[in-house]
Amino acid sequence: MSRMGAEALTVPPAPSSPKAAPEGAAGAIDVSAKRIRREHLGQLLKSWSFRIGGAVLLFWIVCAIFGQAISPYGPLDQNLLLVNAGPSGAHWFGTDSLGRDVLSRVIVGSRDILVIAPIATLLGTALGAAVGLVQGYFGGVVDNLVGRVVEAVLALPVIIVAFLFVVAAGPSTSTLIIVIGVVFALLISRTVRTAVLQERELDYVAAARLRDESSVHIMFVEILPNVLGPIVVEFTVRLGYAIFTVATLSFLGFGVQPPTPDWGADIAANSGYLAAGYWWETLFPALAIASLVVAVNLVSDSIEAVVNQ
Repeated sequence: MSRMGAEALTVPPAPSSPKAAPEGAAGAIDVSAKRIRREHLGQLLKSWSFRIGGAVLLFWIVCAIFGQAISPYGPLDQNLLLVNAGPSGAHWFGTDSLGRDVLSRVIVGSRDILVIAPIATLLGTALGAAVGLVQGYFGGVVDNLVGRVVEAVLALPVIIVAFLFVVAAGPSTSTLIIVIGVVFALLISRTVRTAVLQERELDYVAAARLRDESSVHIMFVEILPNVLGPIVVEFTVRLGYAIFTVATLSFLGFGVQPPTPDWGADIAANSGYLAAGYWWETLFPALAIASLVVAVNLVSDSIEAVVNQ
């Protein structure tokens, strides 16, 4: 037999084992995911809005952690000889009606709001993601039942719903976290539900069903990683609303209780002195709230722009 004929009859080499191909594909997907994450991070770091918002947010985080150490005076220290004193070299933001240094109270007052708001938002995001996954994946009766409950609770403005729950349960740090988290979970669940409705019709979900995977596995292992983008955006957006909600409830007397330094409570305590011309007691805590909310919104907008591109 000629060489050509022998070569024609040569049995081709055995293909690699079925296990090798998926491992290689998984490795390629993992590398691609890491590359995409690096690109997104690079785009964020190039964004001026992200840099500015991140810098302001970092400043307030430092104040929340090291406030007692960096504040010029104790936030509860009183000097009755300097009641309602205007801004000066000794007191940059002036003093309030009890002779306390406003700057020190603004610095230390960032602590509670930067503890309550992020934890409440994280709780709301986790609960909202879980509810949204269940709604979107199962649909039908489950979706309609949960959807009606969400619509009923959100028929009123969010701040009113939170206020009613806090009044009923009594003001405390844990109450604020739970109430804000649950209310925000209802809002976040709607966004996650919409994303899951699109994902559940894709081939990888059908393949998981053919493999007889459980519903829990499909929702939290297969679908959840593919809807993390909207969830991250929701977290950053709701964080700004949580800060404003905590400050509003404190202003109404149902948040952080005096004499603990708190921006919303300090605005409420000193707003009556505006007519007498003591503007600094209210202005600086209000500017602190505004700067923190704007910083979070700048970071949120930057992340949303990168995720949605």
